[in-house]
Amino acid sequence: MASLQPYQQKRDFEKTNEPRGTSKKSRKQGLRFVVQRHHASRLHYDFRLELDGVLKSWAIPKGPSMNPIDKRLAVRVEDHPLEYAHFEGTIPRGNYGAGTVSIFDSGYYEFVADKTEKGFLKSLKEGSIKFRLNGNQLKGEFALVKMRQAAEDQWLLIKHSDDFATYQPYDIEQLVEKEVVEQGKRFKKRESPIEVSTVKVEPMLAKLSKELPDGDDWLYEKKYDGFRAIAICGVGRPSLVSRNGNRLDQKFPSLIQELKRLSRRCMELLPLSGDRFKIK
Repeated sequence: MASLQPYQQKRDFEKTNEPRGTSKKSRKQGLRFVVQRHHASRLHYDFRLELDGVLKSWAIPKGPSMNPIDKRLAVRVEDHPLEYAHFEGTIPRGNYGAGTVSIFDSGYYEFVADKTEKGFLKSLKEGSIKFRLNGNQLKGEFALVKMRQAAEDQWLLIKHSDDFATYQPYDIEQLVEKEVVEQGKRFKKRESPIEVSTVKVEPMLAKLSKELPDGDDWLYEKKYDGFRAIAICGVGRPSLVSRNGNRLDQKFPSLIQELKRLSRRCMELLPLSGDRFKIK
């Protein structure tokens, strides 16, 4: 499996909330892809394919296009851990890649010309891969082709002509939520009041005690069953993180929608039934 040493050497994980990660075997249910909008020193999109236990990664200045006429420059960067496919948030100033990160699209992908992961990895090393994306925004066949005479590890991301292609002008920024765009601009202008997702916050947990604390500084309330989680609302769309650091967004999609409408800094979520909650 591929090494994550270059990725880990560039980051101080005491100062950034990016996952340290480890190389892992690919999962049986399919290989994932993710496209992350990264508003760093320069706005670009990070395109990542799960392969060989890591996320093979390219930085695309103009972002992917669904128009076959567009040939997007894609600069190969260090492999990222699989956990990075779920990362959204703010990388603090002074750190590598400082800026805001949000997921533009994600899903699974399939090989087009190769029959196995080993064969696809061989094609990658030879400088040309073809694949089919099954995302919400990006669909159909694409190719990544290495530029032979380029000074850096530069590639071209090209959309193939198929039922999903468009020949109209394609501007990926027009598909990005306004709040995501504004968050990136605030960071660039040093106006962002809080870099919420970079702060490692753990939810309050109960612990055993032989005696009850006494005094005016203490209050008591009934303990409710359910998940103890932190809601992060400071960057792009909200997300839920469990006490163990796991994302709960897909488990409670209706709650994510409700969090988008809230501006409170502190709240309590009470489970009612199924995926229904009361917010205090």
